[in-house]
Amino acid sequence: MDEVRNGRAVIGGDDAHHLVRVLRVEVGHTFEISDTKRVWLARIDAARKSQVDFEVLEELSAGTPLPETILMLALVKFDRFEWAMEKATELGVTRVVPFQASRSDQGLLEGARKRVERWRRIAKEASEQSRRLCPPEVSDPVRFDSVLKQLADRRVLLDERAGAPGMLRVLENIGSSESVALAIGPEGGWTDMERNQLEVAGWVGGSLGSTILRAETAVCAALAIAGAVRLG
Repeated sequence: MDEVRNGRAVIGGDDAHHLVRVLRVEVGHTFEISDTKRVWLARIDAARKSQVDFEVLEELSAGTPLPETILMLALVKFDRFEWAMEKATELGVTRVVPFQASRSDQGLLEGARKRVERWRRIAKEASEQSRRLCPPEVSDPVRFDSVLKQLADRRVLLDERAGAPGMLRVLENIGSSESVALAIGPEGGWTDMERNQLEVAGWVGGSLGSTILRAETAVCAALAIAGAVRLG
């Protein structure tokens, strides 16, 4: 939706098709709609295949802006990657950067480049479901070198090695407005060379416990901890 004007709003294109053909909306149904800056409660007064018309009932609280949280996520099998991205959106990530790690399966980078638009739709739908004002940015897939260059106030690589400090300690005393970047490796973990390069670039290792987690499980755990620490 682009804007609310004179108490009315219109949704067209693929979003209208999804509402009409998939969600089977009808006249009289109410929804929360947003232009990525404000949120309204609105009632459908016309629903066609290419356009849904709304009558705006009231403006709702948009909530507090999300702090910058960047997820550098190694490419894994696409069904697992997409599940992780959906949950990351629900947990408040603001940017997802897919990257090719040494132990990512061969061919995933090329395949990922063809799926970016699909991933952006997944993030958009998850954002709407979780009542976010706007979806996270989903970047084009990159190679590992780009991870080293990512900037943030706190940069944490998820580290499965024994003796790595816990995530709570690594993120201790972080401010609610400070940016966080999390780097999560593929199945099989980081190579020694990748880990060394990240540490030289200023990334700090953080552990999620003594067990080995799937990448998508690590995404949920790490983002939940980062969000909880910021809440204090």
